[in-house]
Amino acid sequence: MTEAELKKHIEAAEKSPKEIAAAVSGLAPATLRYKPAPEKWSILEILAHLADIEIVYAYRLRQMLADEKPVIAPIDQDAWAKHLDYLEAAAPELVAAYGLNRYQTVRLLRRLKVDDLSKAAFHPESKKDVTVAELVGMMSGHGTNHLAQIEKLKKEAGKKG
Repeated sequence: MTEAELKKHIEAAEKSPKEIAAAVSGLAPATLRYKPAPEKWSILEILAHLADIEIVYAYRLRQMLADEKPVIAPIDQDAWAKHLDYLEAAAPELVAAYGLNRYQTVRLLRRLKVDDLSKAAFHPESKKDVTVAELVGMMSGHGTNHLAQIEKLKKEAGKKG
């Protein structure tokens, strides 16, 4: 990854919380909780996931940058949604947590050197090393993917309501 590519990824990562906040602002509780199927996530669950996974990204990034040969702890995102009571969370708090944690992560990303991008951690699920560059790439697209999901759910919920 070049410095220019890194800058693009950081910019995408930085704008994601603002886009998510705008997309969910003022949504009715029924829309936030609408699920297209029992095993699918609602907008509220997506917001809780974004808040939680931002903590995971931040921790993994710090492991990769500071620790010697770290191993990433896998997570089961569906188990987190179920056991961490994602449907009991307040949307504004989740949006704020996502935004604040992403802000702190972006501050760290802006201090990266090109050499830092090759630092890595072993990911047991993929059975290979994941580099900082790969993690930054995942982070920059993660919010965008969920934003598209949120927009789709808003439309579906509107048709049902």
